[in-house]
Amino acid sequence: MPVTSNATIDTVGVAGPSTTLSVAEIRAPQFLALQREAQARDHARLHRRLGDFVAVPCPACGQTVARRAFEKYRCQFVRCRDCDTLYMSPRPTPALMDDYYSHSENYRLWAEHIFPTSEARRRDKICRPLLDTIARACADHQVAPGHLMELGPGFGTFAALALESGAFQRVSAVERTPSMAQACRQHGITVHEMAAEDVPADFDDPADVLVCFEVIEHVFDPVSFLGTASRLLRRGGLLVLTCPNGNGFDTQVLGAESVAVDTEHVNLFNPASMARLLDRVGYEILEISTPGRLDAELVREAILAGHCDVASQPFLRQVLIDEFERLGAPFQQFLATQGLSGNLRAIARKR
Repeated sequence: MPVTSNATIDTVGVAGPSTTLSVAEIRAPQFLALQREAQARDHARLHRRLGDFVAVPCPACGQTVARRAFEKYRCQFVRCRDCDTLYMSPRPTPALMDDYYSHSENYRLWAEHIFPTSEARRRDKICRPLLDTIARACADHQVAPGHLMELGPGFGTFAALALESGAFQRVSAVERTPSMAQACRQHGITVHEMAAEDVPADFDDPADVLVCFEVIEHVFDPVSFLGTASRLLRRGGLLVLTCPNGNGFDTQVLGAESVAVDTEHVNLFNPASMARLLDRVGYEILEISTPGRLDAELVREAILAGHCDVASQPFLRQVLIDEFERLGAPFQQFLATQGLSGNLRAIARKR
């Protein structure tokens, strides 16, 4: 679903000061047409392998009883009847996932154009408040700000900011993609160029804080992924991860039309199911929140584009269309503080 609004959402985040953010700032609307075309070619390649997809249990609680939610891009999404996690099943095998990402034209477009174009805004409006939150969590939970490690850092925008800020004594990253690993090195970050699951069992440089942003929704088996990641974190250290909220306002209202639902996002946890997952793999939950800032704008854009009909929902029409300038920001703040926004953040301590 294309989103090109110039509207901004102004919210008071957990980091303190108000921060305005719009979809256009982080998704570079000038590339939307190219992105749609690249994504269509990616989907066509994936569709040729639909017969090789495999059914999976709930990625959060492991239960196998689920109800059908919807279909998108010829992929089936279901909801766990136990913990309400939204997930793709059947889904691509790990080998198919690797092949998809290795040959994705859409990811290449993001890497070569969209991320570089929006990096400065992402750094200031997303990464900086997140770094402040993590530093405060270390202080609140008596975790020394020694070694911070990021899994899947991409261009290294957050890791570079963490290094430059002096908030942590050392910053390292685990990044499997050679071009991304090189980008991180250019920022002065120590890089382990491999997949997290390939880090040796005798790895002897554990982190005090392990961060993983917008990654877990992509992995085939989150339990296995987190188990491997735990080897990189010392006992008592903090794990901080972010991902879409499958019960966020945008996905609840838009369903399959939500931008959070796509072929790469095979796991869409909610706050309760994320807590179950982390407890299941040996973590003490310290905080689970939904600090998202774009739900109201995303749903508004879907309405304006004709992808969502609110003719019979006067409340949504009033808040998101007729009086958006007055009501949009406080409504977004309500969603964030009540655990209902589309972005989920978890902070947990390794037992």
